[in-house]
Amino acid sequence: MSRGSGDPGVRGAAGPIRIFDTTLRDGEQAPGAGLTVAEKLEVARQLVRLNVDVIEAGFPAASPGDFEAVQRIAKETKGVAVAGLARCRDGDPQRGVEALLPAERPHLHLFIASSDIHLKHKLKMTREEALAAAVHWVAYARKALGRDAEIEFSAEDASRTETDFLLRLYEAVVDAGATTVNIPDTVGYAIPSEFGDLTSRVVERVGSGAVVSIHCHNDLGLATANTIAAVQAGARQVEVTINGLGERAGNASLEEVVMALRTRATLFELEQSRVQTEQITAASRLVSNLTGFVVQPNKAIVGRNAFAHESGIHQDGVLKNPLTYEIMTPQSVGLSGSRLSVGKLSGRRGVQGKLKELGYDLEGDALDAVYKAAVALADEKKEVTDEDLAALADQRLVEAPAEGSAARIALGGWTVTSSDTGDATGSVTVLLGGEPHKAAGTGNGPVDALFGAIDAAVEPRFGWHPVLVDYEIRAVSAGEDAQGRVLVRARRSNDPDAEQGTATGHGLSTNIIAASLEAYVAALEKLLGEDAGIGAPAARRRSL
Repeated sequence: MSRGSGDPGVRGAAGPIRIFDTTLRDGEQAPGAGLTVAEKLEVARQLVRLNVDVIEAGFPAASPGDFEAVQRIAKETKGVAVAGLARCRDGDPQRGVEALLPAERPHLHLFIASSDIHLKHKLKMTREEALAAAVHWVAYARKALGRDAEIEFSAEDASRTETDFLLRLYEAVVDAGATTVNIPDTVGYAIPSEFGDLTSRVVERVGSGAVVSIHCHNDLGLATANTIAAVQAGARQVEVTINGLGERAGNASLEEVVMALRTRATLFELEQSRVQTEQITAASRLVSNLTGFVVQPNKAIVGRNAFAHESGIHQDGVLKNPLTYEIMTPQSVGLSGSRLSVGKLSGRRGVQGKLKELGYDLEGDALDAVYKAAVALADEKKEVTDEDLAALADQRLVEAPAEGSAARIALGGWTVTSSDTGDATGSVTVLLGGEPHKAAGTGNGPVDALFGAIDAAVEPRFGWHPVLVDYEIRAVSAGEDAQGRVLVRARRSNDPDAEQGTATGHGLSTNIIAASLEAYVAALEKLLGEDAGIGAPAARRRSL
């Protein structure tokens, strides 16, 4: 077989591990985790600060929204490779190439299933037909994007594929121009010993002709373990997501893999990453807030309890020397190690400094908005904590309108009355394109009544109203005066595809009714933009 050309520091056996972040593609495939184009751009900017090597921005052929997200991230992010996913079938690769052309470092990620169960039941193809399709589209991509572009090939369900055929497939695509071959454990079936052995055989077969990558799912809770085993076996790229987000049980977690390599540096001297680990907590919080997926308290590295100690024995040991019970410092992943207190007399610069400690680099209007909100909050509650400030900063990101655009809907005012029987009556003023519309509603409680009033205000204008799909309330911090964060998922009443047509809105206030209305209106704003491809979930999803 031929050997791929290029930078030996990238394609050879030496050099740092390449971190391929697929939060915006595989992570977004987690049910209910859909992001707007603006939200994807915000996550991409944080991934640049995190210093990952590759951002997989989406699946360009899946929907107009995904295409726009990949193309805009390709245009606007520098110093990082931008990848788009494409099936080995006519239409997908062409769409991927078009979306990636503006990228400073384009990275087209092609895939086709290789296991007999997928070939027989899903693709209705033979092994030879799948191999021919893979070779054809890899060769096309190499010609279309040029010799300097990264062409990656993935054999979907590789861990359940007959090994000799899998090795022959990888060898053929490298000869056709692939510079990276990825081994996906698509359904989380592998265990570390066998996955490490498989990786070793692929490394031996492709030699220096291509980077060997791995992509592990967490169906058996082994995604991080399988990833580490593959690195030990010679893999040089790991495909991971922030918070382990992804389909079903999720993907290998970026923070777990990166910190495992760093914490056990004596075992992985040549396998360190370029990731700025101090940005991990900021990335985790941003992704959690935008998707609405709560990080479990005991989650490794980024969970609320990851650096908490309750046992008296543990507390005593940590006070004497943190190394007794902490194998990494909180500061190494971006935590300050202390709770933040901000009062109504705090200055703008002081709030900015505290925000930087928490991983938020805000200036100008964004800083002014968070500062004013923090001072106002200090008038309403005893203490503004780290969690409160982070929530205010996150809310600024999710509620800020896209550059150059104005909100199509806003809440002008509301009143509500409720009784101990549960009956409530509410009235709202809704601004539609700046024009006020008043309506009233009744319901089982104040939130239900006010949501009904909003429905009544918008339906005559648009011919549809939002339908509530999910409603969640979470306290941002402890205490009776805590802020409440509300997450709402809604769809159009006239949308025939209820599962695919949902939009997410966020609200934040010490008044839970106000937070609920803010979230509902934010979701409605996204639903109003679906015709333009903004906020519309991808019509088709594929996983590796």
